[in-house]
Amino acid sequence: MHIKVTSAHVRAARGLLKWTVRDLAEHSGVHRNTITKIEADQAKHEPTIAAVVRALEAAGVEFINGDGPGVRFRKKKR
Repeated sequence: MHIKVTSAHVRAARGLLKWTVRDLAEHSGVHRNTITKIEADQAKHEPTIAAVVRALEAAGVEFINGDGPGVRFRKKKR
């Protein structure tokens, strides 16, 4: 199932990882000003958002939807 990642997802994922905007920028290769715009729902460039999502997923984040956007650490496979 493919989840449409929202600005709330990105903010929550960064918080879960305890990353600053600068940390996410370094891991994703996306400028920190652009990260701020994504988190404010002011940036819609899909390839840029995809780079941010890849960085967060590589760090172990899983994006979920329940009653609203959510994130959690990916369950380890046994």
